[in-house]
Amino acid sequence: MTAVSIRTVHDVAGLDAVSAYFGRVWRTPSAPPYPAEVLHSLVHAGGAVHAAHDGERLAGACAAVFGPPGSGEVYSLVAAAEPGLGQVVKQAQRAWALGLGARTMRWTFDPLVARNARFNLAKLGAAGTEYLVDFYGPMRDGVNGGDESDRLTVTWDLAAPAQPYEIPGREAAPVTHRAPDGAALARRDLADLHVWCRVPDDVVGLRAADPQLALRWRRAVREVFTEAFGQGFRATGMSRDGWYTLTRDHDEEGTV
Repeated sequence: MTAVSIRTVHDVAGLDAVSAYFGRVWRTPSAPPYPAEVLHSLVHAGGAVHAAHDGERLAGACAAVFGPPGSGEVYSLVAAAEPGLGQVVKQAQRAWALGLGARTMRWTFDPLVARNARFNLAKLGAAGTEYLVDFYGPMRDGVNGGDESDRLTVTWDLAAPAQPYEIPGREAAPVTHRAPDGAALARRDLADLHVWCRVPDDVVGLRAADPQLALRWRRAVREVFTEAFGQGFRATGMSRDGWYTLTRDHDEEGTV
């Protein structure tokens, strides 16, 4: 890898290149998920499109806009990068947001994609704060096609250092749900403060090989998350072997 550079993009040619890059990532080259004219409008409205280049080659990009007036929040609409460049892209987005007074950033991702969960929760230090069932409805791109589009909203405190959050005790906690493969899907500790939930190793590959099995995983994980989020849990960690940690706090009197 040569020296990586990243910059905000304002010109038509640069935005065309970013749009085409997103089309390749989502496997819809003839219909990119973010057309260049949409990206141009986002920039004109005060948002930002960042592009990361490995030498002359475009290797990552993202787009973000500001949230409601006075919220101090930025919403990241889309981000993608080659392996090893995710931090570069998100930290550039973070620096831009902080420079304009933002305090937090939100975005969504597919909760079944373990590598993205680990990046968002363990490496960046964001927290999963909302579970959205079939958020986009049917999707027809080459990555998500055939699946229901559940998404996990993450909230990133832009001023706080990343603090990877993993709680011991998962293996000793009782199993509450079984996965489609018959093994443990979810465990919950007896103190009722932590839930652990497993996701498949490679859901994108599973969708391509066995869409119905992928959908069974989707609905099984959805059941665990919607139940836990309804009880005040949030996603705070992801292990290397594909287990989420969900946590909630007790108040001073020991009640939730």
